Amino acid sequence: MFKPRVLVIATIASLGLAGCVTDPDTGQQRVSKAGIGVGAGAVTGAVLGAILGGRNNRAETIIGAGLGAVAGGAVGGYMDRQERELRARTAGTGVEVVRRGDNLDLRMPSGITFDFNSAAVKTPFRGTLDQVAQTLGSYQSTYVDVTGHTDSVGTDAVNQRLSEERALAVADYLSARGVNRARIATRGFGKSQPIASNADEAGRAQNRRVEIHISPIVEDDFRGRRG
Repeated sequence: MFKPRVLVIATIASLGLAGCVTDPDTGQQRVSKAGIGVGAGAVTGAVLGAILGGRNNRAETIIGAGLGAVAGGAVGGYMDRQERELRARTAGTGVEVVRRGDNLDLRMPSGITFDFNSAAVKTPFRGTLDQVAQTLGSYQSTYVDVTGHTDSVGTDAVNQRLSEERALAVADYLSARGVNRARIATRGFGKSQPIASNADEAGRAQNRRVEIHISPIVEDDFRGRRG
């Protein structure tokens, strides 16, 4: 379950070229509708399904915070602009920005965000998170879900705790920089959602990560809930 004191979105997978198209504005590849669910996209879908399943429960909190929704026809352009800004602000930092339909995923390897077995955000990385927070603050009509992930080394209990603490640390940092708490949710997945093999250090390094999942708040989320 999501931690109740926080309410985020950005995902997992390095998606293969199959099913991808190139965005004429950003030059970046994104997954076409036909490509969603292929390969690593299936893992992405599982994580996002778990997060988005709680949207109905979050709608009242979003309304209470005075946050608005994006009209259906404007969603694509709204997320296009946010994507371009995030790519510009995180260029050269080691953060990977992935576009999936109208969702954005920011993948942050733990090597640049946390020391080994620590949930304290590294000082050099705080400037990058400041840039992310500024963008999120400029685009208020999005959910922001932070997920933590680990490699397979260590016990399930230790990895689960560490993944939760790292996700919460990033969420708290964003909130302290002005991202409305009502938009943010956190979840730790421990070692259950690898994106690479845990058989060698290179793969384990990819699996140790925090992701920010960004998705639009749309009018349907509020249907029947406004007075």
